[in-house]
Amino acid sequence: MTELKNDRFLRALMRQPVDRTPVWMMRQAGRYLPEYRATRAKAGDFLSLCKNTPLACEVTLQPLERFPLDAAILFSDILTIPDALGLGLYFETGEGPKFKHTIRSEADVAALPTLKAEVDLDYVMNAVSTIRGALNGSVPLIGFSGSPWTLATYMIEGSSSKDFREAKKLMYGQPEVMHRLLDHLANSVIDYLNGQIRAGAQVVQIFDTWGACSAVGRTRNSRCGTCGKSSTA
Repeated sequence: MTELKNDRFLRALMRQPVDRTPVWMMRQAGRYLPEYRATRAKAGDFLSLCKNTPLACEVTLQPLERFPLDAAILFSDILTIPDALGLGLYFETGEGPKFKHTIRSEADVAALPTLKAEVDLDYVMNAVSTIRGALNGSVPLIGFSGSPWTLATYMIEGSSSKDFREAKKLMYGQPEVMHRLLDHLANSVIDYLNGQIRAGAQVVQIFDTWGACSAVGRTRNSRCGTCGKSSTA
């Protein structure tokens, strides 16, 4: 295995002394990097870009060519797991991710297959191993997944949401069904992240995008700490 030339990020995570503390900044490459937009145009669409190993590797490395960063993060999407579970992920221009199928009942949850990440999401594993090789030990590689709750909200709503009405309806009306869905997704996330680690990711991260919107007792005038949108319990 190639020796890691910059381990500042890993040492910081392990609470070891570092000369400078790495800072995480969320970025949306498609909003401003011309090289990213050119690569995405080459792929045809966002999901095709995620599934194209050479291009996903190219996009992952692009920020490192501009800035002296301490880590690279896998180019992918948080909704790969629901897509692999058969919900049919697609993207509408200007509207974000959507699913062809939703999860609204006990029968829907029972029908979900067991994820075998290294088979069902092999394109992600291929991207991880390819990127790790291309980095050649320059910086560590971060893998990631959406959290069970965040994945569940998209699967129930069928898209992003302003009030998470359907997700809260299931959570409060059929809590046992919601727990089964979350358990299923937790096992899927574990398998997915372990697969990324085996493929070469040195760090894994969980994005809980809508976590703050799950709080009990929110009123119409309260604000989600994550998205800043009004939320109704």
